[in-house]
This record gives sequence, structure tokens and C-alpha cells, in this order.
Amino acid sequence: MSIRILEVREVTKPISSPIRNAYIDFSKMTSSLVAVVTDVVRNGRRVVGYGFNSNGRYGQGGLIRERFASRILEADPASLIDDAGTNLDPHRVWAAMMTNEKPGGHGERSVAVGTLDMAIWDAVAKIADKPLFQLLAERHGVTANPRVFVYAAGGYYYPGKDLSALRAEMRSYLGRGYNVVKMKIGGASIEDDRARIEAVLQEIGNEGQLAVDANGRFDLDTAIAYAKMLREYPLFWYEEAGDPLDYQLQATLTEYYPGSMATGENLFSHQDARNLIRHGGMRSDRDWLQFDCALSYGLVEYERTLDVLKAHGWSPSRCIPHGGHQMSLNIAAGLGLGGNESYPDLFQPYGGFPDGVKVIEGHITMPELPGIGFEGKRDLYREMEALAS
Repeated sequence: MSIRILEVREVTKPISSPIRNAYIDFSKMTSSLVAVVTDVVRNGRRVVGYGFNSNGRYGQGGLIRERFASRILEADPASLIDDAGTNLDPHRVWAAMMTNEKPGGHGERSVAVGTLDMAIWDAVAKIADKPLFQLLAERHGVTANPRVFVYAAGGYYYPGKDLSALRAEMRSYLGRGYNVVKMKIGGASIEDDRARIEAVLQEIGNEGQLAVDANGRFDLDTAIAYAKMLREYPLFWYEEAGDPLDYQLQATLTEYYPGSMATGENLFSHQDARNLIRHGGMRSDRDWLQFDCALSYGLVEYERTLDVLKAHGWSPSRCIPHGGHQMSLNIAAGLGLGGNESYPDLFQPYGGFPDGVKVIEGHITMPELPGIGFEGKRDLYREMEALAS
């Protein structure tokens, strides 16, 4: 049986928006879309794996084309196949991509590799003719759970957006089946943010819970000031108060904020995840970890991260990845994560769920689609098919 990667294609697409969080605006945001074309045919169609990077980090077309895609294509095809000779081996493809890469300095290369890794896993599951979440569960000897918790991320700062508009936005998420919503803080004064939080809590009442996200904006004094304010409210979590690598700041916050905290979306390796667990004061009984495989070298590396967490007494169920994409949904369903982020109104067509999938009581049920399931989302698949055709 011949299994070869024939071509790797990339296009950088704009996903610009006038929204902003506490740190950046999204007016020039881009994303890389890749297609990994194989010589395998399933159900009368050539198998093509697709991937893209999560929002918040720019497209990495240069790195993908100049370093990582070329290494895949230059590798001996036999070196990329599993021992059974029946499929691509994502770990071997990953090793080929990382040839001649020094350890450390994860930077933007983790995004480039994560984008390609997503496409490789999509192809692998399609060659196996299984949903990726089912394939992952079988490989790890666990039972897949297609029902996945999702929360609605929004509440961005936007020109002219007043409290009534913020309340209407959050109300709309409840109306679409979500029971946890998230809003941004740190892009206004603490007094203004308090008013925004109170407005949302009044709007959602006992129908849902509210999480807040500072996007790493605060120094220690500001983070503590917000912690003292936020602990007055029944929040789902207080997210990324300070710089993602300031583990001491995160650890100090536990002295001031007894509720749940969340961080990790801007940590891009299992080594960084290990340092967070060792030095960041994170509490495995209440805090949440948000590592995003699409930004952090892909699922191959995410599996190492999960091994690190288990070695330190953490359950995968404390992971709710950033990004709102279908790759993390499959990991959540296949490997028992706590859920996934969702952007109901933003970063389309890359976020969201396959057509027809509804949020019911804060959960979605994964459809039985081969691969990651991109083909089930028409607006996204149009973009992908255009790249592959």
C-alpha cells in the first residue's frame, strides 16, 4: 500500500476585526491555512488533511513554507509511515519537521508546526476512516465521550459598545444554549470593568456563569487589585492576569483569589507547562489549564503535555483549551479534557462546529465525521477545498 505526502500547500488569510482585548486589537490579524495532500483515496476521494492556527497569533506562512513543509517533503516517505505500514505516523512526521531545530526558543515556530500537525492528524484519521476523537481514544485505551462542554467567549472591547450592547451579547449566548460566557477585562479602568461585570451578572442571573479574561495585561499590583475586586462575585474563573511566563505573579495571586483561575494559552511546550505546574501555584482541584495544541507544536506535543500533567497529579479534565477550533474538540472528546472554548460570533469560518451541531445545556455532541470533521462545516470547507483543488 502506497502512502505518500505529495504536496503541502499554505495560504495566509485575514481574520481581521475591529475588536480588542486588554493587550491587542485584531485589525490586522491573520491565520495560516494548510492542506497536506496524500496519494491515498478513501470513499472515492483523495485524502487531504487540513489545518490552521488559532486566533491571537498571526499566520506563519514563511516558516511553514521555508522550513517545516519542505522537511516533510524532503524526508524519505518510508520514514513517515507507521510500523504497520498502513498509515502516516504523526510522531514521525513531527520529528521530520523538527529536524535541526534546537530546544527552547519556542516562539512562532510552535504555531507553524502546530498548524501542520493538525493537518497530519486530519489526514491520519481520514485514512483510518474514523473520527479523530474515536481514533485517539482507541490509541490511548480510553473510552471516547462525544459530549463536550463548551463556553462562549466574547465580551471584547469594541468602538461604541456600551453596557446594553454587552448585556445583549451575553444574553444571545444563553439563547444559543451556552451556560458559561466569558468577557474581557483590563482594557478599561477597574471601576469601568466592575460596572461591566455587574451588568453581565445582572443580565445572566442564575441562567449561567461568567468568566473574565485579562489577556496577561496586569503587573502584580494591578492583578492583586483586580483579584480583590473579582472575589466579590461568583465567577467561573479569573483568566491570565499577568504575563504567561511570570509564574511568581500567578502563584502570588492564590493568596488573594480563592476562586478558580485559568491560564496556559500562551505557553507553547510541555516544558513550559511543567514550569507552570511546578512554579505557578496552580491548584489541581479548582484551576483550569488552557494549552492550545494549534499554537503549541500540535497534538504530538500536547500528548507530552498531558503526560506531564498526569505525572504532577493533574487530570486531563482540568484542561479547557483556548482557540475554539474543532481540533481541540476532538481531543476533548477523545482524551477526556474538560471542554473547549467557543467563539460563536468571531474568527469565522475557522471557529465553531460542523453544521447542524447545536449547543444544548452548555454541551455539544461530536458528529461521526472522518478526520477532524472540517468537511461538515460548509463555510470553512469551501476555503479548504479551494486551497486543495
